[in-house]
Amino acid sequence: MVTPVENYHADFAKNPVIEVVDTDLLIVGGGMSACGVAYESVRWSKGKEKITLVDKAAMDRSGAVAQGLSAINTYLGENSPEDYVKMVANDLMGITRDDLVYDVGRHVDNSVQLFEDWGLPIWKQPGDEDKSLRDGGKPVRSGKWQIMINGESYKVIVAEAAKNALGIDNIIERCFIVKLLLDDKEDNRIAGAVGFSARENKIYIFKAKTVFIGCGGAVNIFRPRSTGEGMGRAWYPVWNSGSTYAMAAQVGAEMTTMENRFVPARFKDGYGPVGAWFLLFKSKAINALGEDYSETKKEMLFEYPPYPQNSKGVPATCLRNHLMLNEMKNGRGPILMDTPTGMANLTKDMDKKQIKHLEAEAWEDFLDMCIGQANVWAGMNIRPEETASELMPTEPYLLGSHAGACGIWVSGPEDMAPKEWQWGYNRMTTVKGLFTAGDGVGASGHKFSSGSFTEGRIAGKSMVRFARDNADFTPTINLSNEELAAEIYKPFQTYLDHKDYSVDPMINPNYIRPKMLMFRLNKLMDEYVAGTSTYYTTSEKQMDVALHLLGMLKEDSKKMAAKDLHELLRAWENYHRIWTAEMHLRHIYFRKETRYPGFYYRSDYPKLDEENWKCFVNSRFDPKTGEWELKKVPHKDLVPKD
Repeated sequence: MVTPVENYHADFAKNPVIEVVDTDLLIVGGGMSACGVAYESVRWSKGKEKITLVDKAAMDRSGAVAQGLSAINTYLGENSPEDYVKMVANDLMGITRDDLVYDVGRHVDNSVQLFEDWGLPIWKQPGDEDKSLRDGGKPVRSGKWQIMINGESYKVIVAEAAKNALGIDNIIERCFIVKLLLDDKEDNRIAGAVGFSARENKIYIFKAKTVFIGCGGAVNIFRPRSTGEGMGRAWYPVWNSGSTYAMAAQVGAEMTTMENRFVPARFKDGYGPVGAWFLLFKSKAINALGEDYSETKKEMLFEYPPYPQNSKGVPATCLRNHLMLNEMKNGRGPILMDTPTGMANLTKDMDKKQIKHLEAEAWEDFLDMCIGQANVWAGMNIRPEETASELMPTEPYLLGSHAGACGIWVSGPEDMAPKEWQWGYNRMTTVKGLFTAGDGVGASGHKFSSGSFTEGRIAGKSMVRFARDNADFTPTINLSNEELAAEIYKPFQTYLDHKDYSVDPMINPNYIRPKMLMFRLNKLMDEYVAGTSTYYTTSEKQMDVALHLLGMLKEDSKKMAAKDLHELLRAWENYHRIWTAEMHLRHIYFRKETRYPGFYYRSDYPKLDEENWKCFVNSRFDPKTGEWELKKVPHKDLVPKD
C-alpha cells in the first residue's frame, strides 16, 4: 500500500536525532564568502583549532555563483584601491564605508590569482594567452573593473579549494541553520547555532568560540515579476531568504543601510545579465522610439548631485534605472537592448570565422551563468544579431555584495578605520565573536564574487585570532536540546495537530502553509513598500499600512504548518524573510529622503537631502526587550572623492 503523501512525514515530529557538535570556528554558509573563510582560517590555524562548515545546500553549487559566471566583476589590475573606493561611493550615492571597501580593494587581486591557480580559465589579451595573471598576463576586460572568464564551473573550482583545506569530515551539507545562540553567562556574546537536516530527521546544535554568518542576501521579499509557469524565476538565487540579516539581528547585531536595495535592469522574463552586452559587445539601451535615452534625458541625472560627476561621469546604477523608469512611465517603452547595432558595429571588420566566434561568445554569456535566458531567446526565436531584446527592472533584492549595500555593521581594519568603527577584530559584528562577509557586510557593495571571497578571507584570519585570544571560553547554552528541537519542529507539530480538521490539508483555519504566507508577504511589500506595482514608490502613509499588515502576518506566521522537511525549510525561510522585510521597511521609514532614485522613491520626500541625510542609518533589535532602535551614524570620507 502506498503511504499518502500528506502523511509520510508524521514521525518527523517525534524523537528526532539530536547531534551536538563542539567546535572552535563555526562557518555558516557555503557561498563565496564562506569558502574564503574556510580557505584562510585553515591557513592561519595550522590545525590548532577545530573548524566546521555548515551549508544549507552543497558547496559545489551553493550561493550566488551556483550556475557560474561569465566575468569576474572586481579585479583592480592597473587601478588603485583609492579608485575602487571612489567608484563604489559614486555608485551607492555617497553612503559607503570607505575603510571596508579599501580593505577589499587592496587584497582582491590576490584572490583572483588564486582562482586561476586552481584552474579557472581567464581570458587573456592576444600574445598573453600562455601567461598567468601572476606572471603579468593581461586579462580581457569588459569594463574598467571586470575581466572575462569561462566560468560555468567557477563555484565548483573555488569550493574544491575550500573543501580540500577543511577536510570533508569538517563539512556538514544539507543542514539549514535557522537560529544563532547567545551565551547565557556573558552578555552579547555568540555561543553557537542550531539547525536541522534537510534530508533526514535530525537536529544539529553547534557550540563554538566564534561563528561566521554568510547565508547570502534576500530574495522573494517582494512579489516577483515572474508568474505562472515562470514562478520561482528570479535574478538572485531564490534560496537566499535573508537568513544572514535575520539571524544576526535576532541576537542583537547592529545593522546598517538596510533601506538600500538592488533593482537590476535585466533581459525581461529570463533575468539574463546585461553587463557583457553593455561593456563587451558595446550595445546600448534604447526606448521604443529608437532614442538613446541616457543621452536625450541626461539632464535628469543632475537633479541628484554630486554623484553623476564622480567616477568620470559614470551615473550610479540606481540613476540609470531612474532614466529607464522615466521612459516607461511616459509611454516611451518598452526599453530595448539594441543588440543588432552593437553586433553590427563589432563585426564590420571581421571575417566569417571571427563573426561566428563573436556570436558564440554572445550565447556563452548566458550559458555560463543564466541558462534560462538562453532558453527564453531560443523559445522566442530571438537571434541577438538580428533582434533587439526587451529590458525590464526586476523586483527589489536585498544584498550587500553586488550594486547594493544593506547588511551588518562591522569592525573595520585597524590601519584605516576610525576608532568608533574599529572594536578589535576586522569584520566582527557588534556581537562578540560573530563575524560576517560578502552579502552580510553593510555599506560596502561592489564586492561581487571575488570581493566576497576576499572579505571571507579577511574574516577567517580575524576569527582564528579571536579564537586564540579566547581559548579559555566555553559556550554556555541553558536551553535544553529538546527545547531547541521543539522550537525548530513546531511547524511539524502544528500540521499534525490540525491536519485532519479539513478534507484538503492545504486549506485549514488552524494553520497557514509556507507558500501562502510568502505570497502574503510578497503582496504587502510590493504594494506598500515600493515594489514593481507602484513603480518602486512608497510614502509614510503607505508604510503605516505595511507595518500594520506585517504585524498581523508575524502573528499568523506562528501558525505555519509543514508536512515534510521541504516545507519545514520553506517555513523557516519565511521567518527569516519576515525579519528582513521589517528591517528594510523600518529603515526606509526612518530615512526621510529619496537616496536611491531608480531603486525606490519616497513620494513624500522625493529629493536627495545631503544636509540632513548624508549619513548611515543603523538599527538594533534588543533581544531582551524586543524593541527596535534606529539612529543616524555620521558618514566619513576616508578617501578623498573627485
